[in-house]
Amino acid sequence: MDQKVDVVVIGTGPGGEGAAMQLAKAGKKVIVVERYARIGGGCTHWGTIPSKALRFAISQLTEALTNPILIESGLKAKPTIAQLTGTAQKVISQQESMRRTFYSRNNVEVVGGHARFVDANTISIDNGKTISTDHVVVAVGSRPYRPPNVDFDHERIFDSDTILGLEHKPKTLTIFGAGVIGCEYASMFRNLSIKINLINGRGELLDFLDNEISDALSYHMRERGVVIRHNESMERIEAVDDGVITHLKSGKMLKSDAFLWAAGRTGNTADLGVDTVGLEPDKRGYLEVNACYQTKIENIFAVGDVVGFPSLASAAYTQGRAAGKRILGEPEEQCLLGSEIPAGIYTTPEISCIGKTEEQLTEEKIPYEVGISNFKHLARAQILRQDVGMLKILFHRETLEVLGVHCFGANASEIIHIGQAVMSNPAINSLEYFIQTTFNYPTMAEAYRVAALNGYNRLF
Repeated sequence: MDQKVDVVVIGTGPGGEGAAMQLAKAGKKVIVVERYARIGGGCTHWGTIPSKALRFAISQLTEALTNPILIESGLKAKPTIAQLTGTAQKVISQQESMRRTFYSRNNVEVVGGHARFVDANTISIDNGKTISTDHVVVAVGSRPYRPPNVDFDHERIFDSDTILGLEHKPKTLTIFGAGVIGCEYASMFRNLSIKINLINGRGELLDFLDNEISDALSYHMRERGVVIRHNESMERIEAVDDGVITHLKSGKMLKSDAFLWAAGRTGNTADLGVDTVGLEPDKRGYLEVNACYQTKIENIFAVGDVVGFPSLASAAYTQGRAAGKRILGEPEEQCLLGSEIPAGIYTTPEISCIGKTEEQLTEEKIPYEVGISNFKHLARAQILRQDVGMLKILFHRETLEVLGVHCFGANASEIIHIGQAVMSNPAINSLEYFIQTTFNYPTMAEAYRVAALNGYNRLF
């Protein structure tokens, strides 16, 4: 046996990092294994960071090209796709460097290579090293699901990992899959004046959202020129020299310059040897865990995208810490995540939400009321020329407890955290908090006071 440690963490994405830091700070000897040459996982290198950096670059470009002052000044800019995607490289390098510092400062050894279970307490690495350990945290993430009948080697066919390598701007793009990833890329590329076909297998966009928010997203995407096709299924994809033809089971044929497959993801459990320890991933490669992210094998934990929902980088880090706490022997109630995790969806406009939707409250027969603030009435939104959107507060009619917050518009993923903070603290969780609190003026956060007053007035 080459080495003996307390914990082996497989993967350096947010989940692996959260677990490693929690354990190392408690004095445990931890080794982290990373199969790729660079640390940070898919979040840093081909997912969250590069896609959001691209979104910001496109947003800046769009804002500049529509700014009346710059238009009058004769501004003209036509950056290439490669130039726009290249803006992410500096951010990626900074993030990777910072994370290497975290591991070094906490005396966590990072080993390069592909890890595989020999048994529940032994990990072999393809660099020839074998490690004995008391616990294992699997944080290997996920990858885009690739159906066997789609030729992803074709130069015009992409998935969400490879689309960021797009070198030339297509005139038309078909996106199959209208989940979070599909909607985000549809918004991004439409802002570059690319004609978009967005194929949705369901009857509405992002049906886990509050209906009003989902409807608003559909309206604004269509207003921008995105063609949304609901309740469609794929028959086959035909790649030709000058484009890609998408054949739908409804009989429709959609030809475009490029094609993006954005339907589903798969946990990276293949060739990990989980079967040797008695773990069976589901059909999408995900591992089943309990509330503390413990698999059915007592000393093996799994966190992040490899356990499926909610598949958020923010949640993955907290899941890693929760698993670390359990390994350290903390009681189960101390390991559990907060019941409410905010969702951030980086479409145009942005969406973020936490808590119950109107549909859930209606189904549960909870007496609630709604408070709304439309961004077009906020001075800060008018100044920023970002007046599309709304903040919606759902609260109990009798107790005034805040039950859900839903935001659609600029900076939604930042604004939501005010609602999250209030909802997570029973001592202040009341609509009255927003009414009695003084917000800076002008700010986007002022939407909470406006929405709270709007809702309170509905009670009388």
